Amino acid sequence: MTVSLAPRATTRRSPDELRALADEANIALGSLTDHEASAAEVVRWVAENFAVEAAAVACSMADAALPHLVAEQLPGVDVLFLETGYHFAETRITRDEVQRVLDVRVVDITPEQTVAEQDAEFGEKLFERDPGLCCARRKVEPLHDALGGYEVWFTGVRREEAPTRINTPLVTYDERNGLVKVNPVAAWSFDQLMGYAAEHKAPVNLLLDFGYPSIGCEPCTRPVAPGEDPRSGRWAGSSKTECGLHA
Repeated sequence: MTVSLAPRATTRRSPDELRALADEANIALGSLTDHEASAAEVVRWVAENFAVEAAAVACSMADAALPHLVAEQLPGVDVLFLETGYHFAETRITRDEVQRVLDVRVVDITPEQTVAEQDAEFGEKLFERDPGLCCARRKVEPLHDALGGYEVWFTGVRREEAPTRINTPLVTYDERNGLVKVNPVAAWSFDQLMGYAAEHKAPVNLLLDFGYPSIGCEPCTRPVAPGEDPRSGRWAGSSKTECGLHA
């Protein structure tokens, strides 16, 4: 794995300390209750308990609502972009806009192999024959390696996106990656997300205007018809519903 900007080194607390922090946070923030904290309050909790160098924001570059929300209280935060080698041109343009207009530090996380090297080892179009393996090699493993330098990461996971996400807590301890995972916009609707981006002039991927409510790699993403599940355009025609980052 290589990065165009390296994640900043920080002294990490022990897994037990971080796990205890996550448990305390869910109680204090009223996660999954009628008195759940707002997205800004969730970010404030992180800002009060973690140094900016210890935090990272995962962003698919469908929109920059989450990076903007976090940067309001953690200016200069690292924004991790998984550069799989298969992105739409519009997604890369959004990435560049995020770096230009927000007070963040975009870090490109790349797989160990280039697309050409992966094709040489596994054959072309691995994403068609074994999308799970392709996602593992180009997303899950690189992100796992990158997160080793942080204590906490923010995601844009929202409960309304899929049945598998309906019980997403505001804060949890990510056992697989060994750090605190924060989902500040878990309770937001798609309209709330877009409303926030519009109000704060946060960059938005142009593909959202062309029927792409959920944007992944170009070969594995198609437009979604009105009324369809927003994530039905991801890995269409297969049983796959998640890339594995949040499984």
